[in-house]
Amino acid sequence: MPQLSMHTPVIDITLTEIDGAIIAVDWGWSPFQEPSDLLREAKRQLDLYFDGELTSFDLPLQPMGTRHQEKVWQAMREIPYGEVRSYGELAASIGSAAQAVGTACGRNPLPILIPCHRVVASAGKLGGYSGDGGLYTKRALLVLEGALTVEEGMALEQSGALD
Repeated sequence: MPQLSMHTPVIDITLTEIDGAIIAVDWGWSPFQEPSDLLREAKRQLDLYFDGELTSFDLPLQPMGTRHQEKVWQAMREIPYGEVRSYGELAASIGSAAQAVGTACGRNPLPILIPCHRVVASAGKLGGYSGDGGLYTKRALLVLEGALTVEEGMALEQSGALD
């Protein structure tokens, strides 16, 4: 199974491909490296994203989940770069409940590529983030995209909202 790990400014990640589609973005470095052309292209696009030069990904993705999870993940892909939606807003857009959307976000097998970091709690709170580094990682991605200013991100940390 093709895999490729890469360093990012936030944390190391490992990309996994099956049958010409990316099926997983895992946190950390895999000892099993078998790069493919698709994974090299994904790394190139992710490098451009982290350099602030790419705002959307053009990659074949095949997340595996329930029909509801896939519906949530598709809705997350439609949130523009640099914007956020609340769990409630996303739920309303697909006829679901906010808690079910939160559960699907937490089970997203393709973080960053499917931008679950763009889904936040109501009243300007970040909500949860199941990725390695938790809310610190979510905050870093939102600052990178300009959805949060550095000052707003620092204020969240100082307020204890990231603990």
